[in-house]
Amino acid sequence: MAKQEKQKKATKEKESKESKEIRELQEALEETQVELDEAKDKYLRLFAEFENYKKRNTKERIELMKTAAQDTIVAILPVLDDFDRAKKSAEDENTEEVFSEGVKLVYEKLYKVLGGKGLKTMDTDGEVFDPELHEAITEIPAADDSMKGKIVDTVEKGYFLNDKIIRFAKVVVGK
Repeated sequence: MAKQEKQKKATKEKESKESKEIRELQEALEETQVELDEAKDKYLRLFAEFENYKKRNTKERIELMKTAAQDTIVAILPVLDDFDRAKKSAEDENTEEVFSEGVKLVYEKLYKVLGGKGLKTMDTDGEVFDPELHEAITEIPAADDSMKGKIVDTVEKGYFLNDKIIRFAKVVVGK
């Protein structure tokens, strides 16, 4: 009987050791699973951050290419203003100045080339004054009520470069 009890005791100890090992292995498995889940989460976040970085970098490069010539075009705007004033002066019937055909062709070609690069003139005369687009130089009494709050005259044209304002229009507003 003592032998049987010893065997039972040994079997119980063996089962106890095995169940203890199983519990330890299950705990280690759970810890490993938690670590794996954390690593997966970290990987997914890092991957998402990298994807966002790539998208942002691509967007910035496209924006940079669109506005790469902005400094040059802004430097040319005073030349365009001079061309416009010369053309307006030549078209005035009270002057003897002539806007020759060759100069007119250069004028049109310059505007066409810059337009191809994304330069657009702001339409201002008769428009409602918008401080987001226009810079009011002065206000004058409007000829009639329909011109109140609207642009009466444009002193200096405003320009867009690929839908981005590169120069605000300087205008006179009716009050």
